[in-house]
Amino acid sequence: MHDIRLIRDDPQAFDRALARRGLAPLSSRLLELDDARRAAIQEAQTAQERRNALSKEVGEAMRAKDVDRANALKAEVARLKETAPELEQREKAAQAALDQELAAIPNTPLAEVPDGADESDNVVKSIFGERPDARPDRLQGVAEPRQHFELGEALGLMDFETAAKLSGSRFVVLKGQLARLERALGQFMLDLHVGEHGYEEVNPPVLVRDDAMFGTAQLPKFREDQFRVVAGGLTRAEFEASARRHAEAGVADPAGQAFADWQDNGHWLIPTAEVPLTNLVRESIVGEEELPKRFTALTHCFRAEAGAAGRDTRGMLRQHQFSKVELVSVTTPEASLAEHERMLACAEAVLRKLDLHYRVVTLCTGDMGFASARTFDLEVWLPGQQAYREVSSVSVCNDFQARRMNARCRAKDSRQTRFVHTLNGSGTAVGRAMIAVMETYQNADGSITVPAALVPYMGGVTRIEARV
Repeated sequence: MHDIRLIRDDPQAFDRALARRGLAPLSSRLLELDDARRAAIQEAQTAQERRNALSKEVGEAMRAKDVDRANALKAEVARLKETAPELEQREKAAQAALDQELAAIPNTPLAEVPDGADESDNVVKSIFGERPDARPDRLQGVAEPRQHFELGEALGLMDFETAAKLSGSRFVVLKGQLARLERALGQFMLDLHVGEHGYEEVNPPVLVRDDAMFGTAQLPKFREDQFRVVAGGLTRAEFEASARRHAEAGVADPAGQAFADWQDNGHWLIPTAEVPLTNLVRESIVGEEELPKRFTALTHCFRAEAGAAGRDTRGMLRQHQFSKVELVSVTTPEASLAEHERMLACAEAVLRKLDLHYRVVTLCTGDMGFASARTFDLEVWLPGQQAYREVSSVSVCNDFQARRMNARCRAKDSRQTRFVHTLNGSGTAVGRAMIAVMETYQNADGSITVPAALVPYMGGVTRIEARV
């Protein structure tokens, strides 16, 4: 969420920042809405001040025993009192109109973010290691590296057909040592971030309310990419259909209250643990001496992938349900850029310890996420695809999310508060890391060597082989 005061102070700078995102100028529209909001506030305040003044005059008239004047003043006070709800509603409507417009505008990019239209304009920041096909200790005897789903199905440990019977497309059933490999990766990442990087482990809810999704900017813009869950299993469409049927029959609508309850009590499955972890500081004032706060969690994540029809339909790259280790930091404004580089290094440590070839790219303005002010992506090399694919995205959001959550900080011995800065990153996506391990460590016989860092988490198993 943007600060309307900053937009009013320099509307041209705001429009220039939006232009870097490929957006048309919006400051004039926003300032018009703000003018309407301010006018409504002023009208309500003027009416209240007039009521207060008239009430004093009523008292004076009564003391002077001027009954006619007192009655006239009381009538005026009553009239102003009657108009108060309308003025209050007008003020709320004006505020809501402005908030709705502001909520739909993405964060503005930092000056150092490269300009560009899409991923082709991203800039490579660094590269780690060599491609597996250039190393004598990798892909020995493998003429054409297979993709992860080919490996997993041949091993008898990755079952998409059964998953489709259970849940539809974009799901998988992992079995045996592949199921354990996924669990091992998650535990390895958690232990690394808690033990070596100083993050606090959190086990958050995976069902959250509207406010939490709004706070991290998944709502309202990305509603279609989320899964909505309603107690009792009725969908919004079913509630609305029930209301129509009863209205047409001219009888009371038993679903009416249920629909209100749906709006109040419905939940969203989290698309990432960024949502609950960042919202841990919502509607609070944190002492600056307590910052930075660093949280990590291993959770299931859920995405409808509404905007990804036809993309990565085979395998585990783009699933409705997946596991991810999330990193979230809450800092002071002065520390956020350094914290961004630190978080990147923490995510990189996962891939380095797994000895995977990857690169870091700085996303251009046209490829950044909605809430991000700057984003680094970690792209791991997948030999089966012969391509780099994203395994982690590390972003600094400045105070964009904090304004939506009303999350503030205050220096010791100070009365002044200011919005915190928030950061988030994958540390990393477990399923995609497993894909990289499978394809990078595949052997000519179809088995998979377990990276040394994961052997303790695999109970000493060093090689994953076909089920007998």
